[in-house]
Amino acid sequence: MSLARVRAACAELPAPRPGRGVAPSTRAAAVLVPVFEEDGEARVILTKRPETMPSHQGEIAFPGGKYEPGLDGDLRATALREAHEEIGLEPGTVEVVAELDHLVTVSARFDLAPFVGLLPGRPALVPHVREVDAVFDVAISELLRDDVFREERWEVPPEMLVGVGKDRAIHFFELAGETVWGATARILVGLLGHLTRPIPPSETGFPGHPGVW
Repeated sequence: MSLARVRAACAELPAPRPGRGVAPSTRAAAVLVPVFEEDGEARVILTKRPETMPSHQGEIAFPGGKYEPGLDGDLRATALREAHEEIGLEPGTVEVVAELDHLVTVSARFDLAPFVGLLPGRPALVPHVREVDAVFDVAISELLRDDVFREERWEVPPEMLVGVGKDRAIHFFELAGETVWGATARILVGLLGHLTRPIPPSETGFPGHPGVW
């Protein structure tokens, strides 16, 4: 899975759909899905949250955070600002190529907008000492392996999932030493679904790829 393939697939995306189950107390937020290529493989950057955080302790996440009206012109700006603050990723090096479907988190009640950002190469990153415990990357081809992905159905209290239903699919990616789940896994499932759908051959010369999700 090359970066050119990611770019071509993102160019075919429709407009993002709004999140389901938005409540009056839901806050707008955004994350960046940073992707770069190394040795012909597109790789996604992820972070690990410290155990000292007030929520989602130790979980794997994309850099991101709450929309701040005084700082951000839009949600895209939120994603770029938070990536710079959390992992030292310079906004000027990021080419935002897609806004994915929004999703509403269950516990924190955020309406989350994911943005896919392509990088010119492996970046030199500096994790925020209080907000990020570690930064790592994984090849998209690894995320597509059958022995890495699994899905479960979980019952969710109605008051925590307004307008969606009493249960939902929970996705997991079992990586070496880490498990990706929750909103991060849901974003990855949506992105991987787009990347593996057939797309018309373009000037890049890449043929359509059979869907696997």
